[in-house]
Amino acid sequence: MRFMSIQLAMGPLQWLMLLTLSVLWGGSFFFIEIAIESVPPLTIVLSRVSLASLSLLALLHLKGVQLNTLPWRDFAGMAILNNVIPFTLITYGQTAVGSSLASILNATTPLFTIVLAHYLTGDEKLNACRLTGVVVGFIGVVVMIGGEALLGANTSIIAEVTILGAAASYALAGVFGRRFKERGVVPLAAAGGQVTVSTLLLIPVVLLVDRPWALSMPASDVMMALLLLGLLSTATAYLLYFSLLSRAGATNLLLVAFLIPVSASYLGITFLGETLSLAQITGMLLITTGLIFIDQRLPRCVALAIR
Repeated sequence: MRFMSIQLAMGPLQWLMLLTLSVLWGGSFFFIEIAIESVPPLTIVLSRVSLASLSLLALLHLKGVQLNTLPWRDFAGMAILNNVIPFTLITYGQTAVGSSLASILNATTPLFTIVLAHYLTGDEKLNACRLTGVVVGFIGVVVMIGGEALLGANTSIIAEVTILGAAASYALAGVFGRRFKERGVVPLAAAGGQVTVSTLLLIPVVLLVDRPWALSMPASDVMMALLLLGLLSTATAYLLYFSLLSRAGATNLLLVAFLIPVSASYLGITFLGETLSLAQITGMLLITTGLIFIDQRLPRCVALAIR
């Protein structure tokens, strides 16, 4: 019972914040799916981080936080691992797969995190429960894409592997980002710093690759999707994320991985006409089961109940 009281103690406000965060992050796949039809992937990513940067920098200014006193090399590392690489890979991946499937594949992030943390940290080692979760979760991935992959690589398979690469990058960012807490960096500054550096890194790449001056003006619904992607699914989501991290802890925050595919799949199926195959649904259930074992609370609660 002591475990449950420590790990499950989230009040109504924290649960509301968690649900809101899952909807915002689930919505990012929906907004990308709308924009990708007429806007190049790198331009979408730049729009996302630049809008988030402007809004978070304004908030930092209002709060009097000076970014020039913080470790910019660390910001650059976090920007690359947590923004530039995963945002780009997911956006490119969604040129070939729907938002629902992309969100399910992205839910493997905790699986990669557990494995990487075991080797790269001294205090987050694999145990039997977490190892079971990792194995079951990756079996789910194989069920989703393995059969088709045996027939040879195609655009869809490459896109799915690309999104898995984004999940692995997020996992690396989670391990790398521990240094911000260790050095006492204000969470808001960590969020604002990384999206600002991401913007600076992406501007020359987008100018060279996408040549945005030659693009036609997007339709109003695409412009709205880009705006919401930057302000809601990135800037606001980061604020909720770091607030939850401090209020509820990293263990409770892991629950968001269960919820993102739900909101993303609902939006994709309801408004974009997407469908999920039996293999994809089965894979999603296996990945969810793996996340339950990684989270460890439900297995321990069942064990306590049996006793």
